[in-house]
Amino acid sequence: MKILCTGGAGFLGSILVPELLRVGHIVCVLDNFMYHQTPLLDKCMSDNLTIVNHDVTDDEFMIKFYKEFDLVIPLACWTGAPTCQQNKTYAEAVIMTAAKELGWLNHDIKIIYPTTNSGYGIGGEEYCTEKSELKPISLYGKWKCEAERLILNRGNAISLRLATAFGVSPRMRLDLMVNNFVYKAINDSNLVIFEGHFRRNFVHVRDIAKAITHCIDNWDNMKDNVYNVGDTKANMTKVELAQKIKEYIPNLQIIEAKIGEDPDKRDYIVSNEKLEKTGWKPFYTIDDGIKELIKAYKIIKQREFSNV
Repeated sequence: MKILCTGGAGFLGSILVPELLRVGHIVCVLDNFMYHQTPLLDKCMSDNLTIVNHDVTDDEFMIKFYKEFDLVIPLACWTGAPTCQQNKTYAEAVIMTAAKELGWLNHDIKIIYPTTNSGYGIGGEEYCTEKSELKPISLYGKWKCEAERLILNRGNAISLRLATAFGVSPRMRLDLMVNNFVYKAINDSNLVIFEGHFRRNFVHVRDIAKAITHCIDNWDNMKDNVYNVGDTKANMTKVELAQKIKEYIPNLQIIEAKIGEDPDKRDYIVSNEKLEKTGWKPFYTIDDGIKELIKAYKIIKQREFSNV
């Protein structure tokens, strides 16, 4: 297939694009390289890879450009509630402009839309499924829910509601919760946790990439549907995550702050059974990710590897 990955040089894209190339797809990465990292340099030798340095908010350019492809995977995004708060106007433009552009596309073009499970907001004690009410709290969550609606209404699309990602990527991020906690555990030897009872679901970045290729391989059976993508065994509170990290970094001091609050107020547990029934399973555990990150942080010292 001829595939366009917008934001394809990002945290997820720099894992996904090499896998798409490996199995023989022709891939175009459109990215504005705003974080000044170089994750795809080792793939530039591939004749099946094209790089376009451009911004997805350029309506006139993008509407024409999308039409050249069989499949679009829109990864370009200002990801996460704190990031979107920093520049609301541009963040909304990146998310919503792309969704509207994609909604106008010829129906023959397939779309795999990676969104977020943060739309579940505060989910209560029951597992959130794809049928659960969406109650986004942050602007990021609200925009992504609306973008998902626009793209699914257009049809010939799959939406993947991603759990909080973790793991090592060529375009590294330290602001993701697991990645950030391990970095602080190594460099500061302590974690100060606000509202430690808040729960999240987690998933390794390589398992997200595997979910996307799984959708490509099983398109006819999966299209026009939404799927949670996470490790159901990795539904954890922030304190439970910190305690798991302490198993590998014994000198870590965990401090639950009595004053202060988490700017991202979501709190829920998630079921990923619907996707698992199609044949996808997570391969990498939280333990795998922690061990991987400990090795990576012997290389990475700078805090600049972050979206925040």
